[in-house]
Amino acid sequence: MAVKNFIPAIWEARLLEHLDKTLVYGNLVNRDYEGDIQQQGDTVKINQIGDITINDYDKSTGIKVEDLDSTQTTLTIDQRKYFAFTVDDLDAVQANVLLVDNAMQRASYGLRDAVDRYIAGLYAGAGVVDGLGTDEAPIAITSATKAYEALVDTKTALDEANVPSDGRFVVVPPTFYGYLLKDNRFVAAGTQKTDQVLQTGYIGDAAGFHIYQSNNVPNTDGVKYKVLAGTSAAVTFAQQLLRTEANRSETKFADIVRGQLVFGAKVVQPKALACLTANFK
Repeated sequence: MAVKNFIPAIWEARLLEHLDKTLVYGNLVNRDYEGDIQQQGDTVKINQIGDITINDYDKSTGIKVEDLDSTQTTLTIDQRKYFAFTVDDLDAVQANVLLVDNAMQRASYGLRDAVDRYIAGLYAGAGVVDGLGTDEAPIAITSATKAYEALVDTKTALDEANVPSDGRFVVVPPTFYGYLLKDNRFVAAGTQKTDQVLQTGYIGDAAGFHIYQSNNVPNTDGVKYKVLAGTSAAVTFAQQLLRTEANRSETKFADIVRGQLVFGAKVVQPKALACLTANFK
C-alpha cells in the first residue's frame, strides 16, 4: 500500500514553512520557551525579576543590599488542532512537489487562522488601556485624521508606560488600513523590500509603529474592535507539530494524511501591550 512509503518530513516541512510565513499575530510575539514543550498539557514556569531599587550613596552609612524580587507565571500548552484529508495515490502525490505544497498550504492556512485568533484573543491581558476607549465608550474612527490620531494616542500611552520604542507593532482591521491610505503621514509598503513581507500582513509604518493588517482583529458584530499594539516582549507563544502521519482509509481506496498541532500563549509583560477599543462606522 502507498501508505507504507509515507515520508512525514516531506509534508511537515511544507506545513511549517507556510504556517510560519503567513502568521500575523503569531509573528509579533516571542517564542523564548518553545523548545521546552513536547505535547499538549506541558507547562513552562516563567520567572521574572522585579524592579531593583536605585539608592543615593552615602559613604557614612554604606550600602543596603536587597533581595531580588521575582514573580512566576505559567505558559500552558492547552490548545490542540488537527487536519485530515484523503489522497488517492500517496506515492504519486509525494513525487509531485506542487501537490504536496498546495495541500500543506491549505492545511497551514486553517491552522494559522486558529493560532492567530487565539493570540488575538489575549487582548484582555493588555496592561495599557487608559484613554484608549472601552466597550462602553469606544473611540470613534471615521476619517483618516482620526485614524492617525488614534495611533498617536496609542503611541503616547505606550510611551507613558515606558515601553521601548524599538520594534513596536499594531494590528489593524481593513477599515483602519483604508483610512490610513488616505493620510500622507502613513508610509505604505511599496518598495521591493517591503513587498517581500506583505504576505505576513505588514502594510507600512506610522506614528512609530510597524503596522499589520488582519481580519482576525477581535470585534463584536463589526464594532468594538480590539486593536492591539506593543512589542514582542508582551506575549510568549509556543507551538509544536506533534505528528504528521498517513493511514489507509476504511471507506475509500485512498490514504488519509493527518496532522496535529499543539500550542499555547501567555501575556507575560502586560505593560508592553496596549489595547485600543474602537468603532469604524
